[in-house]
Amino acid sequence: MVNGYSVVVVALVLVATVAIGTYGFRISRTTSDFYVASRSIPPFLNASAIGGEYLSAASFLGVAGLIFAFGPDMLWFPVGYTVGYLVLLVFVAAPLRRSGAYTLPDFAESRLESLPVRRVASVLTVGVGWLYLLPQLQGAGLTLRTVTGAPPWLGPVLVAVIVCANVAAGGMRSITFVQAFQYWFKFAAIAIPVVFIVLAWRAGGAPSIGGPHPPAFQNQTTVTLQQAVRVHAPEPVLVQATGVVDGRRYDHQDTPLEVGDHDVGGQTQLVFPAGAAVPQVSSIDAVSNDRWALPLDGGGTPRSLYLTYSLIIATFLGTMGLPHVVVRFYTNPNGRAARRTTLVVLGLLGIFYLIPTVYAALGRLYAPELLLTGQTDAVVLLLPSRLIGGVGGQILGALVAGGAFAAFLSTSSGLTVTVAGVLSQDVLRLRGGIRSFRLATVLAAAVPCAAALFVTGLPVADVVGLAFAVAASSFCPLLVLGIWWRRLTSVGAAAGMLVGGGLALGAGLCTLVVHLGEGWLRDLMVRPAAWTVPLGFAAMIAGSLATPGRVAHNVTSTMTRLHVPEGLGLASTEQHPRTRDED
Repeated sequence: MVNGYSVVVVALVLVATVAIGTYGFRISRTTSDFYVASRSIPPFLNASAIGGEYLSAASFLGVAGLIFAFGPDMLWFPVGYTVGYLVLLVFVAAPLRRSGAYTLPDFAESRLESLPVRRVASVLTVGVGWLYLLPQLQGAGLTLRTVTGAPPWLGPVLVAVIVCANVAAGGMRSITFVQAFQYWFKFAAIAIPVVFIVLAWRAGGAPSIGGPHPPAFQNQTTVTLQQAVRVHAPEPVLVQATGVVDGRRYDHQDTPLEVGDHDVGGQTQLVFPAGAAVPQVSSIDAVSNDRWALPLDGGGTPRSLYLTYSLIIATFLGTMGLPHVVVRFYTNPNGRAARRTTLVVLGLLGIFYLIPTVYAALGRLYAPELLLTGQTDAVVLLLPSRLIGGVGGQILGALVAGGAFAAFLSTSSGLTVTVAGVLSQDVLRLRGGIRSFRLATVLAAAVPCAAALFVTGLPVADVVGLAFAVAASSFCPLLVLGIWWRRLTSVGAAAGMLVGGGLALGAGLCTLVVHLGEGWLRDLMVRPAAWTVPLGFAAMIAGSLATPGRVAHNVTSTMTRLHVPEGLGLASTEQHPRTRDED
């Protein structure tokens, strides 16, 4: 059912985004404004903008969806997303700002004095950026379809057009104001409804999600599966089916689903009686609610421990390597401001990530059909109307939908400005800094938008997790060793990025296109960071030790610039974007 209030709120978010972006356009004049907001953003504003772009579809929808489906083990996602900024604060934030770079490829070239290393960093930056953009655009399509009934292509196109217009108009300075507004709107959009949701749950007797039974439908429920799926029935149930079940077509007929796996065709409608156990898609373990609530259920087997630790490595170390995160620290006035910005970000993220768990837990009671359809990311969108109902539920649901759309817009803006900066400097290489940047913006938004229209059904948090793994395996070794180890060479840096990043990307893409079944091979491919990050570091160190003659000639002055506070005045920290008219 279409929620008219959602249409209004999403429209208001779009209008506010354009209006604030227009303000940024009025004060964006120089190339430095477009790339790094002239390095003049104060810590609190910058932290709000970072929170706006970092809390993406994976945070607003995906975290709750993962916990809803798989239990508290998935809490490592928000913990890792947050603690990653602590690692960044300790090892990278201040030196990175003092480097005076505009992009990660800028840092790679200035530190190692090598154009080939810059090119490798450029390719990886664009790849990680587009990989991260894809689920944002898909999430926009899911949100609009869920709350307004719009066709799935409309969400990605709307986000791409709005983001492209804002970034091309005012660059980094423009989207800084947009993202700061969107963080606080997202926080209100997810926090206000959860208060009413908890009150409604308590008023209904506060039923427990525990117990030795699988999730069940509280009332007679009709579920329409848009795509063909294989589901597992934990208990026998008699449903009324219209469509194809186990290869046989039914037309409003009673159909028994015995315990076990069943193939359900696309556009099939199933009507479940009240109290029936919910069949779950094959990708989700059909477990009882009490087992779902136990971390590392199954005794902490080696496979489950590996998956957990690999996730921790990817999120803890991947944050510092995400291009749209790193570029934010170039916008601070100095290294001290960069550290203060990071501390504020830790607080903003910590508060936000307390909330999705509530949606996930109550979703097991009030939106269990998502375990059957597989669209678990929609639990945040559906829960307000399920518990509250009426106009109040529709308004709260509309607020959540607006917050989700703000998440897509803010994260997509940060990714687009980062990818556009690299494309304009290292790929298009057209004359004129700002004109080249604007043309690159169109390309940066168009490619993932086209991919989102043709590639559907990817789990939001899983694809974002792949982007974290690639960043942790390539850019984390580059930044840590580039900042703290003077013997790093251009050959070692290129080898480490290619080995670590290439293996992580290949493993992740393999899981998206090939069915690997169950076992260690699948686990190693799904969560590759535990082995690709060490390989990235090892290749970078081994390559550097094997080529001692390729250490940068000006490494002493470069390391001094990275580590000496700006107040001593021992080094200049300003560089300029690489454009043809400035070379």
